[in-house]
Amino acid sequence: MTIALDIFRALADTTRLRILALLRSMELSVGELAQVLGQSQPRVSRHVKILCDAGLAERRKEGSWVFVGVGAETRVAPVLAALDGWAVIEPDHWAVADVARLAAVRADRAASAAAWFEGNAGQWDAIRSLHIAESEVEAAMSAVLGDAPIGQLIDIGTGTGRMLELFAGRAKAALGIDRSSEMLRLARAKLSERGLVNAELRQADLYALPLGDGAADAAIIHHVLHFAQQPGAAIAEAARVLSPGGRLLIADFAAHDREELRTKDAHTRLGFSDEQITGWFEACGLAPARTETLEGGELTVKLWLGRKIGSPVKEVKAA
Repeated sequence: MTIALDIFRALADTTRLRILALLRSMELSVGELAQVLGQSQPRVSRHVKILCDAGLAERRKEGSWVFVGVGAETRVAPVLAALDGWAVIEPDHWAVADVARLAAVRADRAASAAAWFEGNAGQWDAIRSLHIAESEVEAAMSAVLGDAPIGQLIDIGTGTGRMLELFAGRAKAALGIDRSSEMLRLARAKLSERGLVNAELRQADLYALPLGDGAADAAIIHHVLHFAQQPGAAIAEAARVLSPGGRLLIADFAAHDREELRTKDAHTRLGFSDEQITGWFEACGLAPARTETLEGGELTVKLWLGRKIGSPVKEVKAA
């Protein structure tokens, strides 16, 4: 009864009902909520706090920003079902205006992301020019993962969110993590444009993933490991969150001698040998399952697939 009272008190305000409706569409910063609602940030923050205290919303810090999303499904789902039922009887007159303002927020995100990427595109293009076309790498990754649906997917070091664009559609839920708040803003704009509602983004470290033991069915580390100070520890942390039978797919460079990449592009490791990756896999309970070599550039790209030792993960039925 206490939970019900907390929830009904929290929803006894038009603004908080509007906030909850907006959060169903996408995670929003407090500033973005204020923009859509036409209210001050302090006032919106107070409303958000009430929703969070009732478990209907969750806040998380990302750099200097605070993002807000819906709360736990067990708490929120019954409320949303009731609101949807009542909306059939009496449509919400705020909804049309809020959706229009939300479109403006999406446009602002896209413009900001495009400007950031334009200013940093040079370093991306320089690296891409050293190896086989990214489209071929992506096609090979897709072939290695196969067509079977995935339960929980985590993309470690998501960057621009490209792996989520490619693979979130196969997953029941997808999570991208990155340490850079700027990269996450870029990824958030891209995923929003593509309407990937099952994909979430979190600011986190690859050595401390925001998932419990055995919570993921597949993990991807795409062109991230060569930046890691402790690649073995990063692989071990990915293995920790995989369920028995879960898969880890690594895409990175084969061992090379391009020493200038250490200083020019902050590469900590000059690629990896099969023996290194296999050793790290075996040390954390992953059985090497497949290796692919993609030549055709100055640097060779490798794909390594490991499967967590244990009973095979149950396949997720396609919707």
